[in-house]
Amino acid sequence: MKNSNKKILLVEDDSNFGSILKEFLTLNDYETILAKNGIEGFEKFKKQDFDLCILDVMMPYKDGFTLAKEIREKNEAIPIFFLTAKHLKDDILKGFKIGADDYLTKPFDSDVLLAKIKTVFNRKISPLIPVDDTFEFSFSDFQFNSKLRLLRHKEGDPIKLSPKESQLLKLLVSYLNDLLPRELALNKIWRDNNYFTSRSMDVYIAKLRKYLSLDDKVQILNIHGEGFRLVIL
Repeated sequence: MKNSNKKILLVEDDSNFGSILKEFLTLNDYETILAKNGIEGFEKFKKQDFDLCILDVMMPYKDGFTLAKEIREKNEAIPIFFLTAKHLKDDILKGFKIGADDYLTKPFDSDVLLAKIKTVFNRKISPLIPVDDTFEFSFSDFQFNSKLRLLRHKEGDPIKLSPKESQLLKLLVSYLNDLLPRELALNKIWRDNNYFTSRSMDVYIAKLRKYLSLDDKVQILNIHGEGFRLVIL
């Protein structure tokens, strides 16, 4: 079974839906562990190794957003999907700010979920960004080490970046004062170019802008319809 080495944590408080979804994923050769709430989900996550987390947003005791934050503290790179009965823009953006890889609104097509899972696992087979010996960068009053994921300003404390923040900043610095095409960044980091990955990248750009605001000479410009430019004024 080609997917037998992939383990999924499914956290869903609706016992009927959770059991059906677990059985569906199991039938498609994914080892699936079901938890009925956020507290139980986090306990299972701490005790086992998983390749993907699928989290319901609205749950008793601990909601999916809170659980995702705790999971991210333990593992910054593991893919996370959110399931929700609501299609609210604020909820979707909140999920991506936490670091969601995708968002599905109930009811959803199970084949679409399978396709999304396969896409996530396939993009992890190869490095997200081609190997580049350069990992230390200087721009304006910043020092950036992409290997350690540390961004330092001469007047501030070091900032530990998430993997995607570091990858995106590395691309921006590599294209310093030039255009970083939006499609290029999406394909290199997210390995996909769709509405959800595009919105996710916008969230990460906003985070980088906040970090770089320590230096008013450094700006990330949005070139409408084309991409971004990291510029030194």
